[in-house]
Amino acid sequence: MPQTRLSICVFCGARTGENPAHAQAARDLGQMIAQIGARLVYGAGDVGLMGILAREAMAAGADCLGVIPQHLLAMEVGKRDLSEFIVTENMHERKMTMFLQSDVIALLPGGAGSLDEFFEVLTWAQIGLHQKPIILINIDGYWG
Repeated sequence: MPQTRLSICVFCGARTGENPAHAQAARDLGQMIAQIGARLVYGAGDVGLMGILAREAMAAGADCLGVIPQHLLAMEVGKRDLSEFIVTENMHERKMTMFLQSDVIALLPGGAGSLDEFFEVLTWAQIGLHQKPIILINIDGYWG
């Protein structure tokens, strides 16, 4: 029986922010995902921390699945050179697709969108819909 590859969903910002440590964390996480032979599942943007994360993961040899809603294709510069690229109708479908394609969920620094994604999967865990690990990556006290 073939072994199933680990898929790690990362929610993170479409901007880099002002702290260079956040960009470095995205680079480090992208490399780590490749080093352990996992697949990156993320929001398909080629901007901000999302873009840094995906470019680093791909450069290190990871497969990457990007999921983006139609209305964000231009704003987040949908990264089409990924292993897999899915365009959804709306944000809820994006979150659900990313969740269903993942074994682990991680959160790097981000804004309201990243928090929305995080709290949805956290709520699903709280009400018993899943038991997937959720990892909050707190770089330089970003999350408090």
